[in-house]
Amino acid sequence: MLDWLYEIVSQLIVWIHAALSLVFPEDSGWAWGGSIILLTVLLRLLMVPLFVKQIHASRKMQELNPKVQALRKKYKNDKQRMNQEVMKLYQENGANPLSGCLPLLVQMPVFIGLFQTLKRISDAKEGHSVFAMSWDLVHSAQRANIFSAHIPDTFLNAWSDKTWSAIIVTGLAVVISSCTTFFSVRSSMKRQPAATGDANPMAQAQKMMVFLAPLFGLFGLGFPLGVLMYWVTSNSWTLAQQNYIFAKFPPPGSEAEKAKEAKAAKNGQAPGGLKTKLTKAAQDEPAPVEDDKPKVVRNQPTRKSRSKRSGTPKR
Repeated sequence: MLDWLYEIVSQLIVWIHAALSLVFPEDSGWAWGGSIILLTVLLRLLMVPLFVKQIHASRKMQELNPKVQALRKKYKNDKQRMNQEVMKLYQENGANPLSGCLPLLVQMPVFIGLFQTLKRISDAKEGHSVFAMSWDLVHSAQRANIFSAHIPDTFLNAWSDKTWSAIIVTGLAVVISSCTTFFSVRSSMKRQPAATGDANPMAQAQKMMVFLAPLFGLFGLGFPLGVLMYWVTSNSWTLAQQNYIFAKFPPPGSEAEKAKEAKAAKNGQAPGGLKTKLTKAAQDEPAPVEDDKPKVVRNQPTRKSRSKRSGTPKR
């Protein structure tokens, strides 16, 4: 079903390899390993705007979370009215609950395509092409030497064959990929706001990922070296990208955001960030217009004393 995607990914590898072959030998690990790394970096560069959009959407949802919780508490006995009021709140503030998930949905097919292409290159049999790659190119990629290891090599196969160079290279790749997965998830978790972190389903999932990260290393023992190179490059990019984006857009309420706002105020600049934008939007909302119609004042009859009602003099 996704063969068209695999065709595109394999064609990109062919083009990048052809460009690197002008500098390095065609069958070398520098040419093929560099093709995998450059393609991963290229795809991650294209995904940067989506990642930034995801961060902004997540921050806006965090800003609106107290109001959402108040609406849920207010209309807890009326689910339909609660959903209507919550959606109205999102529309008024330009928030979309799905905008934070859409970038992930876009990324998944791309990286699945890269993973499957590299896996099929490693597993290809004699005389079989792989999507847009002819057998000659597939065979060249399989013979590429990367620090005395080859792209099809796995840690488990190298261990059974006692190929120590491949054991060391694939073993290091598995350890690095597992560590970068752990630190990238942990870094993202630490930047969750304290007020909403425990109640945020994404935060709960990230907590599970912290403990599951070492298990990914066990799966990596059976991955070919080409796939491990993609995994290491992608995870390293994610870790660096997170540190840069979160440094530029600190989480609301964090010490980094307070320090950034204090620095901006000291320099005579207006503090930035999503929190300021939402506050400004709330301040710019037009005040409710009072009704110009004259109010009807009803004079209520006053209770008279008994002497006035009966006409008898007071004793």
